[in-house]
Amino acid sequence: MTSKKVQKITIGAIFVAILIIQSFIPYLGYIRILPALPSITIIPLTIAIAGCLLGVSFGTTMGLVWGLLSLILAYTQPGDMVSLMLFQNPFIAVVPRVAAGFAGAMIAQAAKDDSKMQKTFVFGASGLAVSLINTLLVIGLTSLFFAHDPSALLHNLGQASSQAPLIWILLVALGMNGIVEAIFTAVVTPIIVIPLKRFLSKKMR
Repeated sequence: MTSKKVQKITIGAIFVAILIIQSFIPYLGYIRILPALPSITIIPLTIAIAGCLLGVSFGTTMGLVWGLLSLILAYTQPGDMVSLMLFQNPFIAVVPRVAAGFAGAMIAQAAKDDSKMQKTFVFGASGLAVSLINTLLVIGLTSLFFAHDPSALLHNLGQASSQAPLIWILLVALGMNGIVEAIFTAVVTPIIVIPLKRFLSKKMR
């Protein structure tokens, strides 16, 4: 095994440790704004940074780790009924996270030259994709799995009497969190990744 590969694995292990800390220590990875709704999460930023720095396989793996941690968290420390109902389903907990990690890392591969403007755009797009893909897939899979009996979910969303389609209710209820997360991740990802990538490229030669 080459020294460069060992270094990448070591950095990947550090990212896994960061994800675990963010998942289980309050306010480091999840910030609760409204008690009835799922927390706003800054974890997509960690996933985006990992994918930009380490590549597609590591980005996808980080997404998988995030999904598994979400599943464990839903069973051990559910912060609200909506999160409990959504993320105790392994498909809703894991699939969006894996897809987000993969897509974000794939987009980051487009940063091929030394143009700071190009890198800022590409890494920002990577961060945006991680956050939006996760949010939209969670909403889509939730509407699919709860389509036949959404009453309990609607009750916990405070929409028990609503006649609107479930997916529209979810877009309104969860979409605001998703927009805030996406903007934050898109802005901060290139700010962190560009200097860190430059530093690591020197260390990993």
